[in-house]
Amino acid sequence: MRCVVMGATGYIGSRLVPELLSRGHVVRAAARTPAKLAEAPWRDRAELVTADVTDSGQVAAALAGQDVVYYLVHSLHHHDFAERDRVAAHNVAEAARRAGVRRIIYLGGISPAGQRLSAHLASRGEVGQILLGSGVPTVVLRAAVVIGSGSASFEMLRYLTERLPAMVTPRWVGTRVQPIAIRDVLYYLTRAAELVPAGVSRGFDIGGPDILTYREMMRRYAAVAGLPRRFVVPVPLLTPWLSAQWVNLVTPVPRGIAVPLISSLVNEVVCRDQDIAAYVPDPARGLTGYDEAVALALARTREAREPSRWTWATMPRGRPRPPSEPLPTDPDWSGGTVYQDARELTTAADAGRLWRVIESVGDEHGGRPRARSVRGWIDRLVPGAATRRRSVPRGPRVGEPLCGRSGWPPGGWRVEDVDRPRRLRLRARTRLPGRAWIELSAAPTAGGSVYRQRAIFEPRGLAGHLCWKSLAPVRGAALGRMARDITDTAEHARPVERSW
Repeated sequence: MRCVVMGATGYIGSRLVPELLSRGHVVRAAARTPAKLAEAPWRDRAELVTADVTDSGQVAAALAGQDVVYYLVHSLHHHDFAERDRVAAHNVAEAARRAGVRRIIYLGGISPAGQRLSAHLASRGEVGQILLGSGVPTVVLRAAVVIGSGSASFEMLRYLTERLPAMVTPRWVGTRVQPIAIRDVLYYLTRAAELVPAGVSRGFDIGGPDILTYREMMRRYAAVAGLPRRFVVPVPLLTPWLSAQWVNLVTPVPRGIAVPLISSLVNEVVCRDQDIAAYVPDPARGLTGYDEAVALALARTREAREPSRWTWATMPRGRPRPPSEPLPTDPDWSGGTVYQDARELTTAADAGRLWRVIESVGDEHGGRPRARSVRGWIDRLVPGAATRRRSVPRGPRVGEPLCGRSGWPPGGWRVEDVDRPRRLRLRARTRLPGRAWIELSAAPTAGGSVYRQRAIFEPRGLAGHLCWKSLAPVRGAALGRMARDITDTAEHARPVERSW
């Protein structure tokens, strides 16, 4: 089928497009700024078009000739989001009817019956009703909290739980919610395009197998993440508005998004029925439980693993990355906290000499005294990570430990990646409240070469954040001296011939 995804650069849309392509659909990816998809590995298999949903002309052009329309757009970051979303929904509904579209698929939120809805949930429900009234068969999928890296609700949960070992919260921590993993959301979205009979036009609640309170979600997140037990104390006097201001202070989630989302936490969002099962059977693997969904979302923190190679969602051999992992189109505040110290120095030494100094880390015969001092600085970066020297100067190999003087496994560094003769990446093996890497690289320039150095730290819990910040003066001095020693050594070293 010919499917157009409105909002293809958004959290759901950017993950849905490759799923639709894998099922053999012809996909048109529509977005206000399609240039954000320039490096998507699937861009040559999809048609990219510009479509601002508030522009009726652009919407009509995007929907022309399509069988299925996925509407995955919201204006939550605008103060007048309800009015904007109302106008956009009418534009899409009208254009879909005129274009002869066979089905509209929309992802909204669960609206609990008999409760006063937040502005956010009320708007989501209104958009669904507008689309259902378009005259085009419409499937409205209603979900609660989506668990996956990049989901705004999940990111708030992540930052609150990781940064605060104890929390004083409003009563909403006792509100029940039925979270759903992003991969299950995508499963339902893709199957909705193939729903039979063709005339089905209604809403369906979708959710995972677990019904939890927000307090339970935080505590189970901490357990999965390996954090100490979190203490959550509800205080009746805290209003959702005050809570939103507090969340804005503690997390990097923008206030414009945090406020409407927090205001929705007073509403219980649990599936009222399981009617979707009559049309779309559960995944063969079963629906993803909360703990597993969190583990999948934490498997890869944004730019903490192989950051120089991290491009979109492609794994080795062309296999797509799990949708629970970060994508470049996700907001800067998503994907977890990763601290970096990046430095760059130019040197008159050629790139070959610079690289030989870089890869001499851990060699017993590192050459001049300055080369040996470089190893000393690397040892000092992480307490207990002193390296044991190799007796053969053969260069580092992937997986090789540069271990503590007491041997494997008390501490030290491990070679995580070598892109010879450009980049060496080491990972700290000592015990820390987080994970640490250091990346050293060399690149040729017209007058010599440029040395780039990055120290990367992924904190775990409040202790990890305090560790990075409290050691800033010592770390800065060590990293600066290390960079200067490496470039100075390269400039003064005599040529050495090596073969591997």
